[in-house]
Amino acid sequence: MVLTAGRRVLRGARPASGGLGAHAAAFTPARRIILVKLRYAPGWRLPGGGRDADEDLEAAALRELREEIGMTAHGRVRVNGGLAIVEDVAYRPRRWSWEVEAVCEASLDCLPHDLSPRARRWLERL
Repeated sequence: MVLTAGRRVLRGARPASGGLGAHAAAFTPARRIILVKLRYAPGWRLPGGGRDADEDLEAAALRELREEIGMTAHGRVRVNGGLAIVEDVAYRPRRWSWEVEAVCEASLDCLPHDLSPRARRWLERL
């Protein structure tokens, strides 16, 4: 209940997105996918969140990567079917976050068993 209330506070900090979202398939230079485990939702997920109506998907996805995993640098970015694919991501996870409980890297052929269904569908399309 406390985490749900905290999520509402966090979401209230940004204007309503009108259903727009931005998620990223972020890959390390070793071609491992970076996943996040949120405090308020089950399973491992692709980093992402809401975006403002005037914010393009690429900019919003890069912002979410900075916020959620502490991205410090990246290579090429391309958009594919509503998903930003970001290569050569360097990052330094924050020590503690209200939103993100954990960050991990996984090989595409050995994904966590508790990967969220939405993340699994996105990754299957890649």
